[in-house]
Amino acid sequence: MATTSSQARAPSKRSLHARRLPLAQGAEQLAHLRRLSLAREFDDVLGSQALWPLRPTSIDVLQINVGKLCNQTCRHCHVDAGPDRTEIMTHETAQQCVDILREAPIPNVDITGGAPELNPNFRWLVEQCTSLNRHVTDRCNLTVLESGAHRDLPEFLAQHRVELICSLPHYQQACTDIQRGDGVFEKSIRALRRLNELGYGDGKSGLHLVLVTNPIGAVLPAAQGGLEAEWKRELKRLHGVSFDSLYTITNMPISRHLEWLLESGQLESYMTLLVETFNPQAAHGVMCRNTLSVGWDGRLYDCDFNQMLDIPVSDEAPKHVHDFDLAALEARTIQTNRHCFGCTAGTGSSCTGVTA
Repeated sequence: MATTSSQARAPSKRSLHARRLPLAQGAEQLAHLRRLSLAREFDDVLGSQALWPLRPTSIDVLQINVGKLCNQTCRHCHVDAGPDRTEIMTHETAQQCVDILREAPIPNVDITGGAPELNPNFRWLVEQCTSLNRHVTDRCNLTVLESGAHRDLPEFLAQHRVELICSLPHYQQACTDIQRGDGVFEKSIRALRRLNELGYGDGKSGLHLVLVTNPIGAVLPAAQGGLEAEWKRELKRLHGVSFDSLYTITNMPISRHLEWLLESGQLESYMTLLVETFNPQAAHGVMCRNTLSVGWDGRLYDCDFNQMLDIPVSDEAPKHVHDFDLAALEARTIQTNRHCFGCTAGTGSSCTGVTA
């Protein structure tokens, strides 16, 4: 895969927040998007599909972001996570999330971060959610499984039948390390082999292993089905690694990917691409229609992207887990903005891959 010199730049070792850049603020990111001259606005295209105002179909997934602390500082990260972030969910807030699950019939819990495993309450939260017979997924960056205090996590996750959704930019070392830093690929492969040894990804154990990839640069992902077949073949051939499914995710024009788009002069062309490839079918399946996002501080959002842009749920709905009201939240109007074109471009993009 060829890359330009700007694409090949190594990721910064510090977050936008640590560098005290204005772009660390959601309002500043939205301001950059508002300055662009776009052919269409997101709400208008939703209206053309009889989807405005956009409302939930149901809340089937409680996505809990347990903090921005991470052991990596990836160039594309929409969370602006890293080792220098201190925001982390407290036990009290995690308990409030569990209390919601005791009362509300939400079948799926999606635990994310940062590296969610770095939250000291992570194992407790997994235990509580699985004890309530919820399907639990962990969004894992793989390398955290290779760090000292967390090396027994694969066994813990297998014991509790947690589905793993693991980020890996590419099955080739160079492409992964460009996006995530030197040495990340080798650690990721070691972690995948350990997971395979426990039965993850073998198609028989019920321990589901999903890989997630997002492209390098200002392009849309290739077709998910074709990439999955290619990845399964090449990871097995090159590294002896197996997995169940591959999700392709479009890079959102926010946070550190927005920083790269601005630096490379490609923001306007990328946003134009997202607008021009708007897919009505993908718009019907956007994840905010069946997922509710919980921030590290307990505040509620329509999706993880809105969370990072500080766009809370609408005023008609409760804004914090301690005021949770399922009926009001399922009747709310979903908040949208120009970044939402990222979820509806091409074959669509969500936390579970394509939506069309």
